[in-house]
Amino acid sequence: MAASPPRSDVPAAIVVMGVSGSGKTSVGELLGQRLGFPFIDGDDFHPPANVEKMSAGIPLTDEDRWPWLDILGAKIGALARNEGGVIAAASSLRKVYRDRMTAAAGMPVLFAHLDGPADIIAERMAKRTDHYMPLSLLDSQIATLEPPESEENALSVPIDGSVEEIVASILSALGTAGKHP
Repeated sequence: MAASPPRSDVPAAIVVMGVSGSGKTSVGELLGQRLGFPFIDGDDFHPPANVEKMSAGIPLTDEDRWPWLDILGAKIGALARNEGGVIAAASSLRKVYRDRMTAAAGMPVLFAHLDGPADIIAERMAKRTDHYMPLSLLDSQIATLEPPESEENALSVPIDGSVEEIVASILSALGTAGKHP
């Protein structure tokens, strides 16, 4: 099947970012559906050693993350070019991680930061039964998080609404409310 032409009204590569439990996967999947872009979950690109560490409650180091960021960024770039756009979910906690992923993608990447209070996120994480990231790592993720700065290609989205409301907020910020398929 031939790739669709790129849509001019939205960025071709969007990463839904935030700490574990912020809703990246749920928001990313729905955003991809609304924009007609494929969705990928960054967690699916972690090597087994990273998953084992996180499952054991051991935070990843930068050395653990570099290969993952390179692979994920390259996949984002390839899908954006071949499919006309892509939505990815990835923590992208530090500016250097976002810069590395963007460099690996070889194109501009918009980061949609899902932002909310730790108690809401902890409550969500406590309810999950199908994820390897334990609640015990939330504090280390919050400590590592460097919210995107004004000069970054990013927007901040509060997570206090439903998934539908969060996606609507992102679409509105992109100026595409009502334009999606």
